[in-house]
Amino acid sequence: MEAPGMHALEGLSWMAAQEAASQPGSTVIWPFGAVEQHGPHLPLGTDAIFAERVLQAVLERLPAELPIWRLPLFQLGFSPEHGAFPGTLSLPAEVLLQVVMAVGSDLARAGFQRLVLFNAHGGQIALLQVAARQLRAAHPRLAVMPCFLWSGPPGVAALLPEPERREGLHAALAETSLMLHLAPELVGPQRPREGQPDPAPPAGWSLEGAVPTAWLTADLSASGVVGDARGADAALGEALHTALVDGWVTLLEDLLKSSWPPGP
Repeated sequence: MEAPGMHALEGLSWMAAQEAASQPGSTVIWPFGAVEQHGPHLPLGTDAIFAERVLQAVLERLPAELPIWRLPLFQLGFSPEHGAFPGTLSLPAEVLLQVVMAVGSDLARAGFQRLVLFNAHGGQIALLQVAARQLRAAHPRLAVMPCFLWSGPPGVAALLPEPERREGLHAALAETSLMLHLAPELVGPQRPREGQPDPAPPAGWSLEGAVPTAWLTADLSASGVVGDARGADAALGEALHTALVDGWVTLLEDLLKSSWPPGP
């Protein structure tokens, strides 16, 4: 077993954890991934790799005195939309809810003041929002922030062209490029372009957006890709990584230096 890294909560003794929790603004950040198909060219653990690598890079740049500690990566997630593809492992929604409630309740009882759910899998955004709301209702003094890796930092979307920015939902340009930067040895040679709904949705409707549908990947794609991976390259991946890390450093540093959000 590797030694705990910087900011790792599991590396503290119980007395050190008690002291950490008592600091003003004490914050725990918990990365979430998934084990699910990512087309013929990306690994099942793509989302988990992104959550782990981006968060570690962010924590390495935060001032050491800031009161933030991380939990180990929670790798299994809620991925029923990919269930038709071998290798996908999906927890039932109620299990993930129970896990967040159980761990969050222990953190609240220990005295920690904030919990950031740092999620890299788009298919469990709404579920973690529900979990966060339930946890906050049960423990009003614990602020809970369910965040999505890709949607917080400014400037990330601007790096992606249309229609890929709007329609590249899974294992497409952004994810393939980021993996080419972080772990090129895990990327296969294929660059699929697939996943456009046929027939096209009626005006105002879309796969995701203001008027969405609960789509399943097998409805749209034989390869598992929803979008266009053909233009992926490591240079774009490096730019995406820089934007993600810079953005989350700023967001977390501003949070840790503030008294937000207000509590009871």
